[in-house]
Amino acid sequence: MGIRKKTNKNPPVLSHEFVIQNHADIVSCVAMVFLLGLMFEVTSKVAVLFITVQYNVTISSNEGLEETAVNHFHHGIKDLATVFFYMLVAIIMHAIIQEYVLDKINRKMHFSKTKHSKFNESGQLSTFYLFSFGWGTSLLLSENFLSNPVSLWEGYPHTLMPFQMKFFYICQLGYWLHALPELYFQKTKKEDIPRQLVYISLYLVHIAGAYILNLNRLGLVLLVLHYFVELLFHISRLVYFSNENRQTGFTIWAVLFVLGRLLTLSLSVLTVGFGLATAEQQGLDLAAGNFNVLFVRITVLAAICITQAFMMWKFINFQLRRWREHAQAQTLKKKQAPSKSKSKKDKANGVNGVSSNGADSPRAKKEKSS
Repeated sequence: MGIRKKTNKNPPVLSHEFVIQNHADIVSCVAMVFLLGLMFEVTSKVAVLFITVQYNVTISSNEGLEETAVNHFHHGIKDLATVFFYMLVAIIMHAIIQEYVLDKINRKMHFSKTKHSKFNESGQLSTFYLFSFGWGTSLLLSENFLSNPVSLWEGYPHTLMPFQMKFFYICQLGYWLHALPELYFQKTKKEDIPRQLVYISLYLVHIAGAYILNLNRLGLVLLVLHYFVELLFHISRLVYFSNENRQTGFTIWAVLFVLGRLLTLSLSVLTVGFGLATAEQQGLDLAAGNFNVLFVRITVLAAICITQAFMMWKFINFQLRRWREHAQAQTLKKKQAPSKSKSKKDKANGVNGVSSNGADSPRAKKEKSS
């Protein structure tokens, strides 16, 4: 599990440079402590809180003549310990992908500093988005949320979740929490930190909100939709870095981005604005996990609408900047083309003391007259 970066320098122990260079080894040791805790009876009860999913509820169901037990889970305060452990796992996986995949590609491609940081960001995020999109899609298909959209609000509050869905949310929270210390480990530039903090905070607020308010089904659908669009963007950026002429992916992403925002707003309004508003169980009941009151519904819709508006604003600015850069590039090409053709004509006509016909030179004329 330990990862060591090859370097000739030996920074002082526990210095900033030492922690940054060896953060994967340090985190691996911390995670190993929890795993070793499972081996001893005294510490196993505490270690289980960090490693395994908590709040198991067994429900018996009658299928024919046989009675089968089905395990479901709900959320609680102990989930913070589990999220912390899988945050450590995310840090270790981040370091593995960085050193054994991205750094090797960077050495071959010889990117500039700006492209180097963007390539690392897209490489890490595309891996995570691909994994989460595949996992989330399998959950949607297994739980029949796509074939039965009414299940997004029917039977609310959805306090009980299957193991895969709860573990999915635990891993999502762990991943986006790990992005905070990674700002330090990756030596992120000061000017890039505010942008990173904004989108990390947005992910954490929305995922935790869906998880705590028992809107896990709607949250799963919206995450899968969003991750698919973001996956396409980061893959397109990776392809662009390998060959700057390949920009078709950005065009497809731009269309899907707008459609994704519309689908997100439509599903949110349909589920929260109409589905929950007409549900049988109304009122605030913390013990039962019911948050189906007008104030909560308005707050959820407002948060989603503001986030989508913010993303569209960023998207429009991004597209305007791209079009501006493209227009400037075309203008430079047009300016360079006439100058090249003019220089060719000048050479052909004898500019700079070079004559196209030797008979027309003054020396030739003098010889003829003599």
